Amino acid sequence: MSSSVGVVVPAYRPDVDVLRRYLGELHAVLDPAVLRVELDAPSPETVTALSDTPAEVSTADERRGKGAAITAGFEALETDVLAFADADGSTPAESIEAVVTPVRAGEVDLAVGSRRHPDADVRSHQSLLRRRLGDAFAWLARRALDVSLFDYQCGAKALSRPTWESIRSHLYEPGFAWDLELVSMAAATGARIREVPVTWIDHPESTVAPRTVVPEMIAGLVATRHRARLLDDDPLSEALDVYRNRSSPLVARMDRK
Repeated sequence: MSSSVGVVVPAYRPDVDVLRRYLGELHAVLDPAVLRVELDAPSPETVTALSDTPAEVSTADERRGKGAAITAGFEALETDVLAFADADGSTPAESIEAVVTPVRAGEVDLAVGSRRHPDADVRSHQSLLRRRLGDAFAWLARRALDVSLFDYQCGAKALSRPTWESIRSHLYEPGFAWDLELVSMAAATGARIREVPVTWIDHPESTVAPRTVVPEMIAGLVATRHRARLLDDDPLSEALDVYRNRSSPLVARMDRK
């Protein structure tokens, strides 16, 4: 029996025309059991504009962050495979399908889309600054974490439901560092991980601001390394954790709202 697929699209101040078109493409190519938009701080006009798309739309009054939005979406899904795609459509629907396929077939537990993979098809590059920052961060992450990838941050990932259930209570990062944490926690629990090259088209109007995101990502990388080592029963990390005041995981914070 074929595995059911749910796709979550986190969005904050999206280009409505781009998002409407992208949702139609995701629906046509993947035919998911659930296509869900997690929309942060939307205007009434945006909600109305998305009301006749193939997606169900969930809204939040405030900006939660990418990680918190995807976590909320995944918690609402009941499908066998859980996937997400960025709202700007940088990763075409066909590439999202390529990421979903090995998880749906049971070949891997987590598939990570990659625009830095040697076989990726990058059709429109980021600005030089963003490219250099991204390359530097990927280099740093490969050395800090126990899973080596070309690209940790591409907005295209899919995982099996058992994998989500095993890591959901270990995810703390509400923003862009959530991708790192997802991959690291999956690796720490022994998940089979595959990096999948994707087609990628840059959208320069992105709401990601390097000035604020870079410090967040560095702090998230340090915290993620620590939490992954804790999950893997590293004695030094366990000793250091005695002196830390950890916040609650994302799923616990959502339960309190």
